[in-house]
Amino acid sequence: MFAKPFRVKSNTVIKGSDRRKLKTDISNAFPGLSAEDLSELVPNKEDLNVVKIYAHKGDAVTLYVLRKNPIFFQLEKQLYPTVYTVWQYPDLLPSFTTWPAVLQKLAGGADLMLPGVVVPPGGLPEVKQGDCCAVTVVRNRAPVAVGTAAMSTSEMQIQGMKGRGVSILHTYMDTLWGFGDKTGPPSIPPADGMEDAEGDMEGEGGTEGEGGGEREEGRGEHRPEPEEEQNAETLCPNLQELSLAPGEGGERQEEGGSEEKDRADGEEPEDSRSPQEQMDALLFQCFLHALKSKVKKSELPLLTSTFLRNHMFSCCPSEKQLDIKKSSYKKLSKFLQCMQQQHQLLQVKELSKGVESIVEVDWKHPELRSFCPPEGAAMEEGPMESNGDSDRPYQPPEITAFYSVSARLEPLFQDSQKRKGAVLSPAEVRTIVTEYVKKNELVDETNKNYVTINPTLCDCLLEKSEYQEVEKLKWDELFSRTLDKMQHCHQLLFPGQEPIIRKGHMEPIDISVASRGSNKKVTLIKNLELYGLDPAGVASALQLQVQASTVLNPVPGTKDRVLVQIQGNQVQQVGRLLLDQYQIPRKYIQGLEKAQKPGKKK
Repeated sequence: MFAKPFRVKSNTVIKGSDRRKLKTDISNAFPGLSAEDLSELVPNKEDLNVVKIYAHKGDAVTLYVLRKNPIFFQLEKQLYPTVYTVWQYPDLLPSFTTWPAVLQKLAGGADLMLPGVVVPPGGLPEVKQGDCCAVTVVRNRAPVAVGTAAMSTSEMQIQGMKGRGVSILHTYMDTLWGFGDKTGPPSIPPADGMEDAEGDMEGEGGTEGEGGGEREEGRGEHRPEPEEEQNAETLCPNLQELSLAPGEGGERQEEGGSEEKDRADGEEPEDSRSPQEQMDALLFQCFLHALKSKVKKSELPLLTSTFLRNHMFSCCPSEKQLDIKKSSYKKLSKFLQCMQQQHQLLQVKELSKGVESIVEVDWKHPELRSFCPPEGAAMEEGPMESNGDSDRPYQPPEITAFYSVSARLEPLFQDSQKRKGAVLSPAEVRTIVTEYVKKNELVDETNKNYVTINPTLCDCLLEKSEYQEVEKLKWDELFSRTLDKMQHCHQLLFPGQEPIIRKGHMEPIDISVASRGSNKKVTLIKNLELYGLDPAGVASALQLQVQASTVLNPVPGTKDRVLVQIQGNQVQQVGRLLLDQYQIPRKYIQGLEKAQKPGKKK
């Protein structure tokens, strides 16, 4: 699930009521944890953050982060511990043991198959299908992966230890682990009897075939090759690959063994085609993949250069490189012409002089409908592009309001060690103010809805005319006055980049209509750069859609702002482009009401 980067939607401090609920949910999900363990995992005083993310396949996941490390993640209302938590509590989950070489595949997105499980003398742990369980490696009890049992223990034995054993959700070295402090697993000696079992297997010697360690008849154990035993503490890419299910980036191994023998000998099947033929095949594969999974009907007409840069390149498998010059076509225009005339998959037209666009795609074409993306090809679109030269499609930023501590309010935040200029979320401000009030016993004894004003609150929050008049404030007014006295900030979080914090409110994208010459209308757009949009790219897209000329001019009084000007009242088309294609929230677009009313001339 976390083999590829995920996108953060929000990051907030957990509320008190949610903190108590989380502690209850953890206790119910993992009854083996004591009250002390729960207090350590969900402390009352320390900041515990709730981070909402979208995994690369679109799954909505909630993370709970303590001391900068994710400790639990919640998927479809089910809680799962991270490796950081199971390292602290190694007996929290029933665990299955495998060889260190398997970890590399698990981190790549593969599931753990039963032939790769080492069965201890005491037998497998008792689990039911769907139970949360962990995966460890031999000679270390610290789990390296967390997942769910694909079948019950009895079914595993009935199946003869064949098939999928654990569906992996999270591993050491994946992106969820990378969201924390990236520490490695501790060294925890195996339970009594497990070392003896490994010693027995090491001494049993050679009934192994060429395809790697075979399971001894009547037992579910794998016997390692000498290389595996010597390198049991480390990852070793030269080891024979154990049977794994194809997952996100994982590779399938056939049980027969001919392919395994080829891999063991370091040989790969040769491609008899010429390099040019191979590039032609790759070009056609990326073309079909892009049409099927990347291009939307609403994007048409689509510049052919944009189609290549933003869609086809991103569909190329990571181990290969797409280069049209090395194909028989040499040019993109010639390739698309072939796709139009011979395959009749699309139509390309020159909408403006020298600029070709894809205007129509035959979505029901048999070749397109039957195409399946090959294993290893990119399935997800990458993070946003910051300029027009990027190969990655645009994604809008997450915008969050923040507040900065002003010099006047510094005494109020002194106890929490927040000095002038410290940036806080509204929830953090409420927490700090509440703790200050309670610490100084300022809650009114007769009515707990009011807070008594002490000298510090008086200096920080009251006007001079109120010094002698106001003795108490309601909680809500206390919070609102605090926020009003702070400096406004905002955070921009672009996918795959570090957060950007700027002073002031987030300026909206401004759309206006002006008159030029003899009452001719032009549409003006500014502040696109603030949202990571390339003004030149937006101008090109608008020019293509409305067939009107565009001009880029510097914004007066600024160094790096560009004003996009397009002929006519194009507010409606600009709004549709920003809202539908670039997914900019409506509240950050100003001037949509200036769209031309139906029936009126431009």
